[in-house]
Amino acid sequence: MKTPPGLQALIDDGVIDEVMRPLKSGKEAAVYVVRCGDEIRCAKVYKDMAQRSFQQRVQYQEGRKVRGSREARAIGKASKYGRKQQETAWKNTEVDALYQLREAGVRVPEPHGYFHGVLVMELVTDADGHSAPRLGEVELAPDQARGFHRFLVRQVVKMLCVGLIHGDLSEYNVLVAPDGPVIIDFPQVVSAAGNNAARTMLLRDVNNLTASLGAWAPELLDTWYGEEMWALFVAGDLHPDSELTGVFVHDESAVDVDSVRHAINDAREEALIRQQGREAAAEAD
Repeated sequence: MKTPPGLQALIDDGVIDEVMRPLKSGKEAAVYVVRCGDEIRCAKVYKDMAQRSFQQRVQYQEGRKVRGSREARAIGKASKYGRKQQETAWKNTEVDALYQLREAGVRVPEPHGYFHGVLVMELVTDADGHSAPRLGEVELAPDQARGFHRFLVRQVVKMLCVGLIHGDLSEYNVLVAPDGPVIIDFPQVVSAAGNNAARTMLLRDVNNLTASLGAWAPELLDTWYGEEMWALFVAGDLHPDSELTGVFVHDESAVDVDSVRHAINDAREEALIRQQGREAAAEAD
């Protein structure tokens, strides 16, 4: 295929040898399957700020550290140089997060370097060597759904223990590899201690996963792991191996559970529809 402009510099420098095909194009970046010697990897080319549609950027950037006082002042003044530095910082965020999370034992793609504004990393594949499907694209047995939920909740705990929250976690940015889920897409990662919306984003992340997997194992919809882990985090008692129960007593005066209940009801309806579909298919056979 014709080499995308954003990848030509990597070919010129010998970082990659061939662009094989596009993998996906989203609101933040375009991802391509590339060959690096004998290995097949992927390259994430971030879109310019003017091309991107991701909203509420300021909310996600709150609490992030900027390299250098000059850059921080420029970003605060929103000068031309400041906007450029803000753009650079936004792109660097995912790279830094991947290395930090890999070190912490979180299941994310292995990064292979950041070159000319392009992130080169592991290509997550299925058992046949094809690009792995997203969690929302696979059918799961109830036991599989429970196992995936346990695993993903543990990954969120590990992330929180190093002070990070995904911020946009759902079935659309979890890939299913032969040995289990892999979490992807971190440009919007949130500082757990430095962002006023951190708790809200953590609960949304966990509730998204619970609603999705609860469609296959409905009893998951009655769990409250996000609230439980956040309470432990605030108390300084959360550790990577902390035992969680999924049980949490809400202070109804302080916690708005309506949005969670809506998500749970939606997931219940989806689970019922899928069950009806499976029963109809069985009757047809």
